[in-house]
Amino acid sequence: MPTAKDIFDDMVPKGLAKWPEKAKEINAIYCFKITGDKGGTWTVDLTSDPPTCKPVESTGAQCTIEVSDENFEAMLGNPQLGMQLYFQGQLKVLGDPMLATRLQQLLSLGAPPA
Repeated sequence: MPTAKDIFDDMVPKGLAKWPEKAKEINAIYCFKITGDKGGTWTVDLTSDPPTCKPVESTGAQCTIEVSDENFEAMLGNPQLGMQLYFQGQLKVLGDPMLATRLQQLLSLGAPPA
């Protein structure tokens, strides 16, 4: 199972480079704050040309996701878990909650196309 660092330091940047047009379809700026030993903070800017994923905190994010590395990894294996974690207060979404519904689309950029 990939960690948040694997995803945001390697997989998502490669996906953005390979499929920039798919990233632009989402057209948003996300900030991920993932706590724990395998976490970190990343800004994914899908409005820039080319789209970027950098290990920095964004002050202009339209959607900020805060979650533990353990829960983030669990959500990767079961995307439906996100709603449950949200209602339990273990996943925080700041900004536009509708953009959070597009996370699966964003994270799939780091995976090979089906």
